[in-house]
Amino acid sequence: MSAIKKFQVTFDCAEPQRVARFWCEVLGYVVPPPPEGFATWDDYDRSLPPEDRIQYFACSDPSGVGPRLLFQRVPEGKVVKNRLHLDVRVGTGLVGEERLAALEAECERLVALGAVRVRLMLADEQNESCLMMQDIEGNEFCLD
Repeated sequence: MSAIKKFQVTFDCAEPQRVARFWCEVLGYVVPPPPEGFATWDDYDRSLPPEDRIQYFACSDPSGVGPRLLFQRVPEGKVVKNRLHLDVRVGTGLVGEERLAALEAECERLVALGAVRVRLMLADEQNESCLMMQDIEGNEFCLD
């Protein structure tokens, strides 16, 4: 039996392209090139019937290491807390004030992109500090 090494993380959302571009900025990901024959994704989108426009939008790690992220349009809005969320690892190896400074700096950058700061969880006996946030559609994630 072989082990699966690659996976994709899929998000339900209202505006796939907008949310994908937000996460590109957060993670340093890129949008793949548009389909052959189209100069831009907007050109491709305009070629589709209105009901099929921007149903999905993806982004990927340019190094090929991280998972592909796919954002798919769904009709319902977010109602409850996510059962799965991303931890954006900005403080790895840092502790104390140095870690807090890294978390706060990244939080400030992401808030400027439209993220929402939820709360700071300070270090305890088992865990280092982390910052709970929401993306531009209210999906929870942590700066860790």
